[in-house]
Amino acid sequence: MDAYYYLVAGLPDISLEDGKLSYTVDSFKSEIYPDLSDKDKNIIDLFYLKFDNDNLLHLLKDKEYVVKRNGNFSSDELLSLIDTIKDGDIPDRKCPSYFSKFISEYLALAPEDAYRASDMLTSDYYSYAMRTKNSFVSAWFEFNLNLNNIQSAISARKYKIDVASTIVGDTDVCEVLRTSNARDFGLGDTLPYLENIQRISEIDDLLEREKKVDQLKWNWMEDESFFNYFTVERLFVFLLQLEMIERWISLDKDKGNELFRALIQSLKDDVQIPEEFRK
Repeated sequence: MDAYYYLVAGLPDISLEDGKLSYTVDSFKSEIYPDLSDKDKNIIDLFYLKFDNDNLLHLLKDKEYVVKRNGNFSSDELLSLIDTIKDGDIPDRKCPSYFSKFISEYLALAPEDAYRASDMLTSDYYSYAMRTKNSFVSAWFEFNLNLNNIQSAISARKYKIDVASTIVGDTDVCEVLRTSNARDFGLGDTLPYLENIQRISEIDDLLEREKKVDQLKWNWMEDESFFNYFTVERLFVFLLQLEMIERWISLDKDKGNELFRALIQSLKDDVQIPEEFRK
């Protein structure tokens, strides 16, 4: 297992100016990512694939779309893959297998079903990410999928919408959410965080509800990665939390600043380089 003591210890000093981060998700990709092992780069790639998903969806609708640079693949690479699938050729293995699967499914969609494309791609993405051999990262994607689906199911019930149509994914939990009429969807004994999600869903203030959801995610990441010191799992958590903070600075500057300072301080406080790595 690769350990990144000096990488974490060497994170640049961070300052906040005018509510903007001087260290961002983009900075991570350019400054930390190149120093990772190839195996660990594949783990971090799972995070950045969501930007590729968005780019792919837009390019399927408009090949002139200017892609977001955060992803793993360029516009030319994605367009080439789309053309390959359209021509019925066998794509190379550079792109994740679910890209080809989704493109084929998208091209076969009837116009009236086009609205389903985003959920189809999201389902494929989570299925792909949860198959990673990294148990922590796989568990994160499963937790996040469950969290999103439970919130959707609760909202659907509240507004008398068909619950099944709002659920994304093909896991056992997804199937239970689609079919259960129980208040806790029959998952109270299976998912320890379900009760928290239900309580959060009762909060009327949207901003406060978002804060509680992100706090739930934050706590889960901290608890589940507690024994991962300076490994790719810890860097993955740092990346997720950094993205969360960026969003909060755009929504609530004070909350974002508070979270950001806590994140950086915790990383700095935890840095203890083992004796055998010291010169």
